[in-house]
Amino acid sequence: MLREHGEVQVRAGTEADLTALTDLYNHYIRETCITFDTEPFTPEQRRPWLLSHPQDGPHRLLVAQEATDRTKDPHDGPEGTPHPGVADTPRPALLGYATSSAFRPKAAYAPSVEVTVYCALQAAGRGVGTLLYQALFEALAGEDVHRAYAGITQPNEASARLHTRFGFRHIGTYTEVGRKFGRYWDVAWYQKDLA
Repeated sequence: MLREHGEVQVRAGTEADLTALTDLYNHYIRETCITFDTEPFTPEQRRPWLLSHPQDGPHRLLVAQEATDRTKDPHDGPEGTPHPGVADTPRPALLGYATSSAFRPKAAYAPSVEVTVYCALQAAGRGVGTLLYQALFEALAGEDVHRAYAGITQPNEASARLHTRFGFRHIGTYTEVGRKFGRYWDVAWYQKDLA
């Protein structure tokens, strides 16, 4: 799956993205309350998370990157890995990612997913989050998914606007549910009907 919009491409995430994905997420761990993780990850620690998002099915990982002149070298092998003997060119900058993940581990929750989107600082105001969610919800349209949920640490007006634009509605708030940076944070929960 490759979707291009102007200067940005959206595609399935691969292991080749692991370091960039980890670096992007670690920024949010260190600098914001958006995630309740408190300790940065190494790429190796983050690998199980990446592998839990295959390229098909209800649990997806999509990445946005700067567009390139070509999407794949004809000499590349599977997953865009360079063919032996072909010079490896640097990957374009990762601008963000979106995921749909298991909502809860119990089997009856299978038709529900939790979605999230993270954008790099250089992607602010470029519509990257919108492109990622458009591609993610298009991919989920053919899956056995009934509801999508998103938890948004408060305050975060930009995230609330993005989710509302995609048809999410606020269904409740957990108050002071997490503690980070020496204070308690509320998390507002949003729901989108997918069926």
